[in-house]
Amino acid sequence: MQTFDAIIIGSGQAGPSLAKRLAGTGRHVAIIERGAFGGTCINTGCTPTKTLVASAYAAHMARRAAEFGVVVGGGVTVDMRRVKQRKDEIVTSWSAATEASLRATENCTVLRGHARFVAPHELEVGSERLTAQQVFIDVGGRAVVPAVSGIDSVPYLTNATALDLDAVPRHLIILGGSYVGLEFAQIFRRFGAEVSVLETAPRLVPREDAEISAAIRGTLESEGVRIICAARDVVASPSPQGIELSLSSGDTHLALEGSHLLLATGRRPNTDDLGLERAGVAVDARGFIVVDEQLRSNVPGIWALGECNGHGAFTHTSYNDFEIVAANLLDGENRTVNDRIAAYALYTDPPLGRAGMTETEARQSGHSVLVASMAMADVARAIEKGETAGLMKLVVDGDTRKILGAAILGTGGDEAIHCILDLMYAGASYTVLQRAMHIHPTVAELLPSLAAELTPVA
Repeated sequence: MQTFDAIIIGSGQAGPSLAKRLAGTGRHVAIIERGAFGGTCINTGCTPTKTLVASAYAAHMARRAAEFGVVVGGGVTVDMRRVKQRKDEIVTSWSAATEASLRATENCTVLRGHARFVAPHELEVGSERLTAQQVFIDVGGRAVVPAVSGIDSVPYLTNATALDLDAVPRHLIILGGSYVGLEFAQIFRRFGAEVSVLETAPRLVPREDAEISAAIRGTLESEGVRIICAARDVVASPSPQGIELSLSSGDTHLALEGSHLLLATGRRPNTDDLGLERAGVAVDARGFIVVDEQLRSNVPGIWALGECNGHGAFTHTSYNDFEIVAANLLDGENRTVNDRIAAYALYTDPPLGRAGMTETEARQSGHSVLVASMAMADVARAIEKGETAGLMKLVVDGDTRKILGAAILGTGGDEAIHCILDLMYAGASYTVLQRAMHIHPTVAELLPSLAAELTPVA
């Protein structure tokens, strides 16, 4: 039996930072990883997909070169093997750096293998037994395989295995019209694939306001992506050319034949093979570890961080989990997940930057709502870049004058949204934004003008 002060299971975006912070106090820490170091973000999430987004954007802009007075001879072709090689090189470098940094950390022991609980504070990793009074679970999640009739009879891709493609699919069918599915849809359409997206909801990304959803759909359809919403009764079967899906949408029955099928219908936590029942750690109906606002499980001395706790499926929420736990344990603070404001981005082109509530959420919460919208076609910077798709939207509480939420769907929207997010954390009135002087020509310079156009909604 090896005894440590703390054991961390998983090396996602919370685990390594916590390991280093704890080890820096003189505690003896073990961090266990059964796969690639860096978790979902580095290996199958943010890093590889945004690398592909960059390649797809380069191909898209090369095709548009003539619009900018630039002559590109011979047409545009995509070397998918080179695209994959570039992606793999970037992923490998980040993952290797994460592992090397941990191994170089004093008081930190790195173990390779599958950790399983045998008791509340005792784990096995292969033939080794480890114990610690503090255990931190950071095991991430994986793609859900939906309950589609015939799905087990056909080959399919997930967000992870789609990254292994070294040739452009002839026709990629995507089940799921939300963040993961739409990013891959635009990526592979720009690489030259025929792409069809099936969404069971009445519209794409249904958590967003209707006009945001419609604008995203318009952009994708303008590039040739086929969108089918309100899909139901989906049945998958093999076909000579790959996969065939039969389905209904409204009163129409459809049959789609594709070469590849990508499942993008949600995520599930990697908690089903950790032996949590032997530790007495409670999970909810979907397998997420039940935690309180300080990320403590029901078992004293066991915490859950990152995607596996159900409090966020993003790199930034996972890292914030680390900050909360470290601040409470080591700095004498009292931080909770309730302190943070929901914020995320959709990395289609143009990207969507989101903070706080949607208009729909604000109205359902009983706020007296003020709303302002502005088309990106009215933004000088967007016009100059030739990227005028999208819109900005601001939602404010009419009584308190505080910002409730915002969406910026447009060039630079994933960066400009932080102007608003920081004001929300400061608890500032929207008038602070309205009276600010921003730099011209930028996307953010129109945010004060947007704030000046707030009007009540019925």
